[in-house]
Amino acid sequence: MDQPRVLDPEPVVRLADHVAAGGGRGLDAAKRLGPIGVIDDVQASGLRGRGGAGFTTGLKWRTVAESLSASVPPTVVVNAAEGEPGTFKDRAILRANPYRMLEGALIAASAVGADRVVVALKATFRTEVARVREAIEEVQGRGWGDGVELSVVEGPSHYLYGEETALLEVIAGRQPFPRIAPPFRHGVDEVGADTVSAAQVTMAGPANPSPAPPTLVNNVETLANVGAIVAEGPDWFRSVGTPESPGTIVCTITGRTRRHGVGEFPMGTPLRQVIEALGGGPRPGRRIVAVLSGVANPLLPESRLDTPLTYEAMEAAGAGLGSAGFIVYDDATDLVAVAAGVSRFLAVESCGQCTPCKQDGRALAERLDLLRQSAGDEHDLDVLRDKLETVADSARCYLATQHQRVVESVLALFPDQVRAHAEASAPPADVELVTAIVDLERERAVLDETHLGKQPDWSFDDTDSGQAPADRIDQRRPDPV
Repeated sequence: MDQPRVLDPEPVVRLADHVAAGGGRGLDAAKRLGPIGVIDDVQASGLRGRGGAGFTTGLKWRTVAESLSASVPPTVVVNAAEGEPGTFKDRAILRANPYRMLEGALIAASAVGADRVVVALKATFRTEVARVREAIEEVQGRGWGDGVELSVVEGPSHYLYGEETALLEVIAGRQPFPRIAPPFRHGVDEVGADTVSAAQVTMAGPANPSPAPPTLVNNVETLANVGAIVAEGPDWFRSVGTPESPGTIVCTITGRTRRHGVGEFPMGTPLRQVIEALGGGPRPGRRIVAVLSGVANPLLPESRLDTPLTYEAMEAAGAGLGSAGFIVYDDATDLVAVAAGVSRFLAVESCGQCTPCKQDGRALAERLDLLRQSAGDEHDLDVLRDKLETVADSARCYLATQHQRVVESVLALFPDQVRAHAEASAPPADVELVTAIVDLERERAVLDETHLGKQPDWSFDDTDSGQAPADRIDQRRPDPV
């Protein structure tokens, strides 16, 4: 790879500089190719969504284009509500060059017939919000967005705001409570419906006709790839990466490494190489024992650090690529404390629409915290095993499954540490903060320490109300940021 494809090494501060470096050619090529030609090229490129699931981008676009409403155009939504612990790549892209994302979003709009692009960020992302708003003004001034409305939605800080259906709920003026939904759904515009509950929004698809239009949601990194794909062609994109996972991936490395950072690598690069390049390897005198891919996948042990960074290889290794945000743990880390930190984060961030997710999740967090303090016993281990079997029952989003998978991996990979805490033969461990990255400063990640004061009801009160957010908060009124 001669140079980065989506993560510019130096900030591009003006649209004119982006154009001088070849930006805008994707929009020109899209006009020549037409909607079907653009979708064909994006699908032929093999680009997969860089938000975690790795779904084929071209197929997603094609399905939206084939499920249009006869009365209302669709909307393109840019998911820029990055909140996965260990991940900072979308914000790094927006800080470096928001024009790449906007060009890709406008190409997507032309391909699916959308008349609106909504960039959904967290209001706390002040730097990125300012950059995107300024970039939109420039893009509109240059005439790139003629016929397409470009806007920004500033949403709440909750983790679930980054979940695709919950994000659409916020854009519609409600809380970030996930819907029951397949990958393609009606989202921003609701025609002929008085929808209050997230579960009542009808789905898109040829088999489910509705006057409401579908919504295309892609994340920042996915769309940042599109302009060059359309300008250079699918073969150019596939010249890097692997046949099943072509292109590049923007990775974040934090945790117990010499430094933290964000960088772009060809898909298929071994994880160990990425840790060395961005993190400088383990801290002096220490060795890596495990890596956590955000809070969406099981822990990956050191023995599998040479796994190539592709969707299929990481899954085969028993973990997952996720959003390529890797938290590194060394031999001085108490992995029971890590499990307790992950469990607390997910139990707090659960919205409570699904009772097992919230209640069993809280039970898991409480028992793991007792074990962390070496104040638990065999009964607590039994409770953990029981709750792990039920926490994901009837779950409408992936959060409960994440909870299950991460905790199960710690119990399986580090049984000696778990047993030592259960028998009180290990000393109490300090709290392990697992939460979103606020910023990267001087090659270190700044974590959101305020999350330690967040209650399971999503308040920051001294005591928890005992209610789930879905019961406590009016779904029709946006939550104060």
